[in-house]
Amino acid sequence: MFDERVAIPKILNGDLRAFDLLVKQYERLVFHICFKLVNSNDDAQDICQEVFIKVFKSLKDFSYQSKLSTWIARIAYSTALNHIKKNKRDSFDQYPEDIENYHFTLTDPENELIKKDVNKYVNYLMAQLPHQYRMVLTLFHLEEFSYQEIEQVTSLPEGTIKSYLFRGRKLLKERLEDYLKNEV
Repeated sequence: MFDERVAIPKILNGDLRAFDLLVKQYERLVFHICFKLVNSNDDAQDICQEVFIKVFKSLKDFSYQSKLSTWIARIAYSTALNHIKKNKRDSFDQYPEDIENYHFTLTDPENELIKKDVNKYVNYLMAQLPHQYRMVLTLFHLEEFSYQEIEQVTSLPEGTIKSYLFRGRKLLKERLEDYLKNEV
C-alpha cells in the first residue's frame, strides 16, 4: 500500500524508487484526466510526463492541505488545459451556448461499427461530450472523487460541478437510449 506520508520525505531526500512508486500509484489518474481533456493518446502520454516532472519539482511545496491524489490531479488538469490553450485544438468556446440542444451525429459507417460494442460506444460518446463534462464525469464516476475534490482539481464551484454531471449524464443517457432502441 502506498503511504504518501512515508514516500514524500524519501522522494525529497532523492529516493527515485519512492518516486517511481508515486508515479505507479497515480499514473492511471493522471492519464485519465489528460486523455479526457485532450482526447489523444499520444498527447495525453506527453502531458503525463510533463505532469510528473512538475510533481517531482513541486513536491517540496506539497503541504498536506488536501490528499496527494487531489494535488496531483490539479496539476494534471492545469497542465492539460495549458496544452489545449497552447495548441488551440480544443476550446471552451467551440461548444454551443445552449448545450441542452447539443446533438451527436452518428451517420457515418465508422460510428455504426463502434456501436457494435457497448463499452466502445460509451467511450465514443464520452469523447463527444464537451471536455468540461468529460472531466467531471471521469473524476466523479471513474476516479470516485467527491464534489469537494473535483472542486479543488478544476476550480469549478460545486453547483457547476453538479450541473455538469447532470447535463453530461443526460446527454449520455439520451444517446444510450437511442442506441438500445435501435439494438432491440
